[in-house]
Amino acid sequence: MNEKFIVGLVGMPGAGKSVVVNVAKENGYGVVVMGDVVREEAERQCLNPTPKILGKIMLELRRREGNTVVARRCISKIKEAKEAKIIVDGIRSLSEVEEFKRHFRNFALVAIHSCPETRFRRLYRRQRSDDPKSWELFLERDMRELSVGLANAIALAEYIIVNEERVEDVKVKAREVLRKVERKWIK
Repeated sequence: MNEKFIVGLVGMPGAGKSVVVNVAKENGYGVVVMGDVVREEAERQCLNPTPKILGKIMLELRRREGNTVVARRCISKIKEAKEAKIIVDGIRSLSEVEEFKRHFRNFALVAIHSCPETRFRRLYRRQRSDDPKSWELFLERDMRELSVGLANAIALAEYIIVNEERVEDVKVKAREVLRKVERKWIK
């Protein structure tokens, strides 16, 4: 059992996971992004990382190698990280949570939530290659994410941050949650 301290972060696309990740980095956490595993696979296959292609790759990886494939690929990155505290951005299912818990005794799951309209506006403005360009693509992506168990992981998170306010307010909430997690680990 590895003695690193792991915070798993779960939330729908555009909920504000990157805000929590940035707060964690400011507090000495290393970062492992689960979506990078899928983007690396797209790159390996020489595919353009559009939302549809990344979604297909995510589903295909899970079909071929099991529901914990992305978590398993992240575990080696976590173990190699120099930081003792790691935030894992982008957990998508309870099977991934269980995979991390098998490898790391000190694991906490944090969810971040925003309403669909807020998330769509954020993603549309962000314009990352895998961000939806229309409401229909946004809903399609949401349904794909939910189909792999994202809602279950959100529902069973130990901590939840609601992100409908100013970024500074969400940062305060994120700092508070990270302090609570760390106090739990110290006990």
